[in-house]
Amino acid sequence: MRILRLLWALPYTLVGLVVAGVARASGGTTQLRDGVVEAWGGPLKALPRLPLAGGIGAITFGHVVLATHEKQMGWSRIHERAHVRQYERWGLLFGPAYLLNALLIRLRGGDPYTDNRFEREAREAEAKAKKDGSPAKAGPG
Repeated sequence: MRILRLLWALPYTLVGLVVAGVARASGGTTQLRDGVVEAWGGPLKALPRLPLAGGIGAITFGHVVLATHEKQMGWSRIHERAHVRQYERWGLLFGPAYLLNALLIRLRGGDPYTDNRFEREAREAEAKAKKDGSPAKAGPG
């Protein structure tokens, strides 16, 4: 099953690997943690300044998580792992589903990020981990 989940998310993972590779070649750091490639630093420090990004500190592409710095990676690990699981479930459909959900929310007058079902699910994972006392998974590095 694990191989199928990896393959289903592979197109997005490849995009993330290219960005992670550029970041590493430009002074950033990469590591493999629990089957997910994590990258931070270098040019990824500019993530909050990207157009349409809205000040993000971390973003997930398949099985790759990109963050501005190591502490941000730690702070957002549980949230971003929820997105990894979403990529495993939705595969190629994840991007269009996320964007369509955001568009429908915007048309209804909501916030396309905070009201997005995929973001709500990730925040619920954070809340559950906090309730269950799982800070080790959320810690840096």
